[in-house]
Amino acid sequence: MNPSRNQHSLAVSCEIRGQGYWTGKHVRVAIHPAPVNTGIRFIRIDMSEPNECQASVDFREEASLRTNLVDGGVRLQMVEHLMAALSALEIDNCIVEIDGEELPALDGSSLGYVEALSQAGLIIQAAEKSRLIIRDTVLIERGNSWVELSPALHGETHYEYRLSFDDQTPIASQTFGIHLTPDRFIREVASARTFVTEEQAAAIRSQGIASHVTNRDLLVIGTDGPIENSYRFEDECARHKTLDLIGDLALSGVEFIGRVISYRGGHSLNGEVAEHLSRLAHDQSINEKKQRLEQPVLRRAV
Repeated sequence: MNPSRNQHSLAVSCEIRGQGYWTGKHVRVAIHPAPVNTGIRFIRIDMSEPNECQASVDFREEASLRTNLVDGGVRLQMVEHLMAALSALEIDNCIVEIDGEELPALDGSSLGYVEALSQAGLIIQAAEKSRLIIRDTVLIERGNSWVELSPALHGETHYEYRLSFDDQTPIASQTFGIHLTPDRFIREVASARTFVTEEQAAAIRSQGIASHVTNRDLLVIGTDGPIENSYRFEDECARHKTLDLIGDLALSGVEFIGRVISYRGGHSLNGEVAEHLSRLAHDQSINEKKQRLEQPVLRRAV
C-alpha cells in the first residue's frame, strides 16, 4: 500500500464549451496548470472581484439533482461531472476559469471533460499528495439511504453504488462497483450519462426549467427504456450515480484508500460523506504532526 504519491497538474491548458442544463446559457471553461497545493480553484471571469471559489465541501450548497458551490456572491452550478474527471485522473492542482454560473452539461457525462484533460496531459509536481487511509467502518444514514466507508481489503480505492428505486419507476435495481484508477474511470464510468424518468422530465419542464434540453441530451427513461435514445451500458444509471459519488466526494479535498458503498444515495448524502472525509483527513494530519514532534531526537556524541 502506497500512502502517498506526488501531486499532479496539467501540462498545458485546455478548453471546453457547452450549454448548461439548468440556466440554458452557453459557457466557456478554460482549465489551466497551477502550482503545488493550489487545489482546484474556480474563477468566474464574467464577474468583478471577488470572483473565486475553492472546490471544497465547505462551500457546497444544497440543490436539487446537482451539486453547487457558493462563496459569497460567487455561485457555480453542477460541478460534479468536472470534479469526477479531475479526481479520477489524479489532477490535484488547476485553475478553472468559467464565464458563467453553470458548467457545460455536454452529454450529461464526464466524457467531454476527460477527453480535454487527457489531451492536455499531466505533469508530476515536486510535492507529496497525501492519502487518507480509512481504518474504521462508518455508516452514514439518511432515511432509507446510506453510505458505508470501510477499510480497503488490498490497498484499493473502491466505489460501489446500489441503485434501487420504488416499484413505480421504470428503472430496474442495479449495482455497479469499481476499483478506481484513471484508466478504469475512462473506460467504465466517464461516459455514463445523467438520467431522469419521463415523469421527472415532465415535472422539470413544467416549471420552465431545462426547456432546451431534448431527450437526446440526457437519458429520459420511460416504461420501455430510454426515449429517443439508448443505453451505453445496461447498468448506465448505477454507473452515473457512481460518477456523481466520485465527483461529490472529491470536494472533500481527500484522496483516500478504502471502500465506499452507497445505497440509494444522492448529492445531499454525498455531501455529508465528503464532510466526514474532510474531518478524518484533518484529524490524521494533526496526529501525524504530533507523532513527528514526539519522536525522540538522536544526538551524536561529541
